[in-house]
Amino acid sequence: MIWFDLVTPKSVMFFRPFIMNIKARGNDVLVTAREGDGYREVVDLLNLYKIEFVNRGFFGGANLGDKLKASIHRQLALMEYIEKHNITKLVCLCSVDANRVAFGLGIHIINFYDIPLSDHTANFKKALPQARLTLPLSTKAFRPYMVPQTIFERFSMEPDQIYSYQFLDVVAWLHDFEPDRKFFDDFLKSNDLDPKKKTIVVREEEFKASYVHKKYTMLYDGLKLIKNKFDPNIIIIPRYEHEPLKAMFPYATVLEEKMIIQHLLAFADLFIGGGGTLNSEACFFGTPAISTRSFVSHYDKLLIDANLMEKTDTVDELIEKTEKIMGKRNDPKELFDTMHFDIDKIVDEIIKTNKK
Repeated sequence: MIWFDLVTPKSVMFFRPFIMNIKARGNDVLVTAREGDGYREVVDLLNLYKIEFVNRGFFGGANLGDKLKASIHRQLALMEYIEKHNITKLVCLCSVDANRVAFGLGIHIINFYDIPLSDHTANFKKALPQARLTLPLSTKAFRPYMVPQTIFERFSMEPDQIYSYQFLDVVAWLHDFEPDRKFFDDFLKSNDLDPKKKTIVVREEEFKASYVHKKYTMLYDGLKLIKNKFDPNIIIIPRYEHEPLKAMFPYATVLEEKMIIQHLLAFADLFIGGGGTLNSEACFFGTPAISTRSFVSHYDKLLIDANLMEKTDTVDELIEKTEKIMGKRNDPKELFDTMHFDIDKIVDEIIKTNKK
């Protein structure tokens, strides 16, 4: 049985086609997840896409002590559950808890990771905590082509343990996705939004993640100015609780229920995002995108260099670039047409993995 531990929204989207492929080959799959106060995005996505899962553990929040306590409790809960099943392999996006349990139980570990460092330079000091705690335990690790292999080798990995794939991660679930204009138009109508206005979709930075040092106010301050200056429709996709965002931005539409947001990203006039995944999705559709993230990863740099995304560090830059690119669609084909998504090849590598 192959075990997938899905603890972030991206991991649900990324591994969904792999889980389907593996099951179609006649292999048994077990999916575990977690949730917590103010953090239901993962389980909501799993339910939306009808992926069967077992919930073990909870999200620890922003405080380091709470994170550690939640991690310890979750590892115990996972261990007690996993050791009752005939698990041969763990597959995940460097889930710390699952890696520790799999290593302790002698289970093969297959990690996928596109952000081992918090920026695009080769500065090992900026290695993310998840990378330090998981990559050295890998039986195999998969990296997207824009992240240098030498970075993975620094985590005590041999070259033959590291496998490269030739696509940006979002291609895994967007390569056959057909955006629906009617969905977008109906959404505007049902939320009393003016279809004649520009529409901006917004996503916060993952400020409760261990690799973000603090909650930056640029996006929050900038949105108020954007509303006053351009008067667009503003749709906010919460990362955590939606109530504080509704109170902070009474003029915005804050999503409360999980939906297939790719339909919104595909037809928006601008996407402003503090994360990585939705930024990349917007770029895939040719929607102009502005990153307000506090750092620039390797795949961020790829999108910026391809002129599909802008980076801002101040409120003034955010306003300036909003005015410059809002409504001006990009052609993503030059970048994305060079990518090759071969799911069968990757699944073959997953299935044949043997312990070191």
